Amino acid sequence: MTSKILLVDDDVRILAGYSRHLRNSFETWTASEAKQGLNILNREKGFAVVVSDMSMPGMDGIEFLGAVKSSFPNTTRIMLTGNADQQTAIDAVNEGNIFRFYTKPCPPETLKKAIEAGLEQYNLIMAEKTLLEQTLAGSVKVLVDILSVAAWETFGTRKLLRGWARGIAQQLDMPNSWELDVAAMLLPIGQIAVPAEVTAKIQAGTPLTTVEREMVDRVPEVGSKLIDNIPRLQSVSRIVYFQNKGFDGSGYPNDLAVGKDIPLGARILKVLVDLTKITQGEAPNQAAFNELGKRSNLYDPEILATAQSFFLGEKDQPTEEITYEILGIEIDRLLAGDCLATHIRTMDGTLILAMGEEITLAQIEKLRNLRKIKKLTEPIFVQRPNAKAAKALASSVAT
Repeated sequence: MTSKILLVDDDVRILAGYSRHLRNSFETWTASEAKQGLNILNREKGFAVVVSDMSMPGMDGIEFLGAVKSSFPNTTRIMLTGNADQQTAIDAVNEGNIFRFYTKPCPPETLKKAIEAGLEQYNLIMAEKTLLEQTLAGSVKVLVDILSVAAWETFGTRKLLRGWARGIAQQLDMPNSWELDVAAMLLPIGQIAVPAEVTAKIQAGTPLTTVEREMVDRVPEVGSKLIDNIPRLQSVSRIVYFQNKGFDGSGYPNDLAVGKDIPLGARILKVLVDLTKITQGEAPNQAAFNELGKRSNLYDPEILATAQSFFLGEKDQPTEEITYEILGIEIDRLLAGDCLATHIRTMDGTLILAMGEEITLAQIEKLRNLRKIKKLTEPIFVQRPNAKAAKALASSVAT
C-alpha cells in the first residue's frame, strides 16, 4: 500500500518542520501553494493523504481540497487552519469533505496520528475498490462463462460488447467504469427466464404473440431483479433495467425517465447493443452509424458522436509489443484465451459462438461434446499471439 502524502502550506518554515518530523514515516511531498499542489497530484499520482493549510494566496484550502475531492476522490483530505471559526469548519466539511480538521499550531505527533488514520481510511477505500472492480467482476465473469456454455446465443457477444464499452468509457472519462463493464457482461441475464421456444422464434424472425412479446419486453426487469440479489451492484442493476430505454423516453420501462435521467451506462449500451445487431459482430462502419441516425431520437447524441469518433475517427495506434497471427485449427487444438476470428457454426448454419469471443475452457469442452452429435464448420479461425515475433522482440530488447 502507498504511503505518499502531500503537505500544502504557503509558510515554507511550517512545511520544512512538518516534513522533518514525517519523512521517516511517510513518502512526503510538499507544495507552497495550491496550484503547485494540484500539479504534483496530477503528475505523480497515487497520493493517499493530502494535508492543506486554509489561508493561502490565490486558492484557499477549501477550494483546493474541493478540487482534490473532484479529481482524486479516494485521497484522504486533512485541513489545518489558524482561523478555527465555525463557518470555516462548516465550509471545509461541506465543500472539501475533509477527514480531519485541526487548528494551528498542530503538534507533529498529533498530525502524524491523523495522517496514519488517513492512510488507514485510504487503504480501506482502495481495498473496497479492488473488491468491486476486480474480485466481484472476476466472479461475475465466471458466472457468465458458465451461462455462456448453456446459452450460446444469449451470451455470445458479451466479450465484444465489453471491449467496445471499455473504449467508450475511456473516451468519456467515465467514473466507476467497472459498473459498465459488469453490466455489459450481465446485460442479457434476464433472457434465461424466456422459454426456449420463444427464443427460437426470435432467432428465426417469427412474429411473437402478445404474451410472448411481453415476456421479451420484461427481460431487463427480470435481469435487474436477479442482479439486485448481489451486494454492491445496485448501480449495475439500474443499467440493466434501462438497457432498452430510448433517450427520448420511449421503450421499456414505460416510466417518466428521459434523457440524462437514464443511467449513463444504459445510454452507452443502448448505442453499442444496437450496433452489434446491425453489424453482426463486425467492426462498425459509416453505414452502421447511418442506420442508427435514422432513429437518432433513441440515442444520447453525445454518446453517439463519441462512438462514431471511437470507431471511425483517426486514433493514434500504439505499436504492439506482441504481434498476432490468424490460425485455422481444429477444435482439439483450441486454447483457452484464443480469440475467434470468425463465427463458429453448425453445418446447417446455426450460430454457436460469435466472432470476437474469447474462448474459455468450459466452451472448449462443450464444443468437443457438441461435435460428437453435430458437425461443426472446421477449421476454426482464431487470433493468437505470434510466439516467434514475441521471442524476437524479447531478444532485441535484451541486447
